[in-house]
Amino acid sequence: MVEFLIKLLLVARSKLKSRARLEAENTVLRQQVIVLNRKSPSRVQLRSIDRLIFVWLYRLFPSILNAITVVKPETVIRWHRRGFRAYWHWKSRRRGGRPRIDREIRALSLLKIPSEAEFERLRESVSNRRS
Repeated sequence: MVEFLIKLLLVARSKLKSRARLEAENTVLRQQVIVLNRKSPSRVQLRSIDRLIFVWLYRLFPSILNAITVVKPETVIRWHRRGFRAYWHWKSRRRGGRPRIDREIRALSLLKIPSEAEFERLRESVSNRRS
């Protein structure tokens, strides 16, 4: 009797869900079945595409975390955050462009250039030494 009531409540709840959400939940469940059908000795081996599907569906429908049983919901959120970090790391990477200037050349360019008066004084001292 209790099982019948539970099934009845589940059917009523499914009627209240949006069609897109139900399709997302079905996709998650199918992906979990695919992962579980793979031949793995003891532990479920998730590939990058599996993680991508779970994270993508989580971004569209955050409520599907209740349907995921292969991994913990916190794990999916952690993958999402890691992907977000990787995206912005990639986005802010150094690109090509002008090559860096050596420190020695930069130091030479920062040397003080003598003014006109100092330059004339240096020229006179050099010419005085020659004569």
